Amino acid sequence: MNKTNVGEISLPARARIENACQIVYEAMPPTPQHCWPLLSQRAGCEVWLKHENHGPLGAFKMRGALVYFRRLRETGGAARVAVTATRGNFGQAVTFAARREGVEAVVYVPHGNSPGKNRAMVGLGARLVEHGENFEEARQEARRFAEAGGHHFVPAFHEWLVEGTATYSWELFRAVEGIDVAYVPIGMGSGIVGMCAARAALGVQAEIVGVVSAHARAYYESFARREVVVSPAGTRLADGMAVPVPDASALALMYAHVSRMVMVNDDEVAEAMRAVFDDTHNVAEGAGAAAVAAILQERGRLRGRRVAAVLSGGNVDRAMFAEVLRG
Repeated sequence: MNKTNVGEISLPARARIENACQIVYEAMPPTPQHCWPLLSQRAGCEVWLKHENHGPLGAFKMRGALVYFRRLRETGGAARVAVTATRGNFGQAVTFAARREGVEAVVYVPHGNSPGKNRAMVGLGARLVEHGENFEEARQEARRFAEAGGHHFVPAFHEWLVEGTATYSWELFRAVEGIDVAYVPIGMGSGIVGMCAARAALGVQAEIVGVVSAHARAYYESFARREVVVSPAGTRLADGMAVPVPDASALALMYAHVSRMVMVNDDEVAEAMRAVFDDTHNVAEGAGAAAVAAILQERGRLRGRRVAAVLSGGNVDRAMFAEVLRG
């Protein structure tokens, strides 16, 4: 199989992404990408949004989970119970995809997690467990529970997840020619690595820029230093990017294929959430608006260019969104 390799790690090749598209489209249609005039005027460049907030679960994570559980079945890794940790969107996706394969989902979240996302996971059928003060503590306990009970643990970064998430970038690059720069928010890394895979498979020349919360700097510092750096994650708005411990495999691929990273703070994210609502009448959660925040931060260097931002999700609690809009 033709792959782009970084040591033992590889980007999925074209055939794998095309097969992933078939799996994803059994459960959802492609999401749209639109160039919004008012947002483009605000940014001073041609801005295309990839609307992953229009997916059935309101976020891109469903794509990776669908492929992950299909690959698990295809490779004989049958499981009766799947366990994972999340701040919300990944847990919804795992629960949805697991049920399609007849698997029960147990999802760990930290205390104080988004009430709306918790309700959504329970509504989809997850057995929800609150543990720890942050994502990493919830993840460690989820892994311990899975190992103790002989259950399948679903990691937040895996090559099968990348195959699934690559499908949204596959759609974007095939629909919009000549993208100069694409900004992608980073949680654990499947979205941005998936974009690198789609770019390589299609021969696209776009610069790929990662977006990290200034209040959760682990991936930014790790990318800069070329080693895993643990950093506290304290963002109030962008919980989908609140990762204190990066994944080494994801980092290795980012070193090779991502141009650079940009940090945005909560005030910039709030401004971007308002801009998306005002200019497009779409709802973006904090992590979902982060790529737009990066474009607005860098508007001076983007004039006259065709730019894409991944609106990775729209699952924001009503009270928080109301507070942001009032701001």
